[in-house]
Amino acid sequence: MSGSLPSAHRSGSTDITRRLVEICGPSFARPAGPADEVAGGLAGWVAVPGDAGAAAEVLRLAAAHDLTVVPRGAGTKIDWGAAPERVDIMLDTGRLAGIRSPDGPGWHGPAGAARSGPAGSGRSGPVGRPGGRHRRSGGVPDPSGSMVEIGAGTPLRAVQAALERTGWRLALDAPSPGATVGGVLAADEAGPLRLRYGTPGDQLLGLRYLTADGELVETGGDASGPELARLLCGSHGGLGVLVSATLRARPLPPRRAWVTRPVWTPLEVHELIHAVLSAGLRPAAIELDLPAVRRPPAPRPAVAGPVWSGHPAGSARAAHPAGSGRAAHPAGSARSGPTPGAGRSTPPAAGDLVMLLEGGPADVAERARHLTRLLGEGATVADSPPEWWRHYPFRPDDIALRVDVPLTDLHAAIYALRDAVGAPVPVRGSVGLGVAHAVLPGGTPVERVSSILTAVRQVLLARDGRCVVLAAPPAVRQGVDLWGDLPALSRLRAAKQQLDPHHRLAPGRLPGGL
Repeated sequence: MSGSLPSAHRSGSTDITRRLVEICGPSFARPAGPADEVAGGLAGWVAVPGDAGAAAEVLRLAAAHDLTVVPRGAGTKIDWGAAPERVDIMLDTGRLAGIRSPDGPGWHGPAGAARSGPAGSGRSGPVGRPGGRHRRSGGVPDPSGSMVEIGAGTPLRAVQAALERTGWRLALDAPSPGATVGGVLAADEAGPLRLRYGTPGDQLLGLRYLTADGELVETGGDASGPELARLLCGSHGGLGVLVSATLRARPLPPRRAWVTRPVWTPLEVHELIHAVLSAGLRPAAIELDLPAVRRPPAPRPAVAGPVWSGHPAGSARAAHPAGSGRAAHPAGSARSGPTPGAGRSTPPAAGDLVMLLEGGPADVAERARHLTRLLGEGATVADSPPEWWRHYPFRPDDIALRVDVPLTDLHAAIYALRDAVGAPVPVRGSVGLGVAHAVLPGGTPVERVSSILTAVRQVLLARDGRCVVLAAPPAVRQGVDLWGDLPALSRLRAAKQQLDPHHRLAPGRLPGGL
């Protein structure tokens, strides 16, 4: 981290520590340790406020002493993006947790125990639109009116487990394990279900957050609310500290099925996606896994046509034709290598294209039959996702890229990346929306990474696409342009000036050094 010594060594640090303890409690404020860092920047203190009022006091204390504040949830994406210029106080949102129906009488933890909740004021008035919602007699709110308010520090998986007991879910399936709802929103981190339901920011019905001066703001009612809330999603804490979010709960689908088709080339993927979307089969997700190394051959399935199976890691994967010798390839598919014929085997598949179908049992079964016929020989159907589903292709020490491009040009973006690197690179993502993550080895020299980014961005520029660096080792993060061209930078700068004019919230973490 460039700049000065950690804040705990500045004059007056003892007084800051004492005040943080008074605000948060003896067990919830301390000088930071070696693990308390943000993208390599060490913090001075860690504060874990118990409600929004205490969080506001922490922000006012920081303002009074000209200290910076960086919010932290579970820390699953703490190394994404640019390193902040300074990390004086790390504000941990772990105690701003709970689940509440908007008209319910109070907050409840994931296990159903009553608690004060992130509001800090004991309020029980509605958030969002009222209308006949009620709470179960047990502990977990029943979102029968389709809305729930969730504390920012609540783990997403705990929310889903609580809602599933009532037959509901959030249409959020962020890949980061252990992520909090606030962290998912702060990164606008979406998973496979984004194809049908949009990103977390798209699904917001209301948002409560704190400005850099500690003012509690609730959005969702006035005209400027949605625009501001949308900018807060993806700001990594650089515009405000999220307190709670109101999201729409949706009924659990009675049936889910994953249809898998082995693929050989990005162009073939493009053609298959076009065919699926044109057929009106309404997939909830379309995901691609395209590793850099081809998979070894596997035995052909004994049953022709659609194959229903259990977990793909078990019998389904053993029978999966991805990478197997197949007697024939669907006509019209673009692929590399020789055209298969009688008595000849095809090369191993380069990867898998997987589509998720959701709905009633009969409806899903019928759509699955149509889909497997459309995809041709080799398409299989399973009741569980493949092992890589909802997992990023990169590891902590890799260079993680995200490519966003119109669906019609995604294959061109993948080819451009291959050409720039000089070899296939692992690619995985929501290709039904033109979103994919790619991986470069962490040891790639900075100059080489910079030249790859320049080449790929030049191709994407004419296609209204972007390539950003999500995460990278410190040398790469500091030595390359992480963002490229940003059309929304002016709106982001205006929001920063409005919400954090003194640049106390995660300064430098946003694009453009904001």
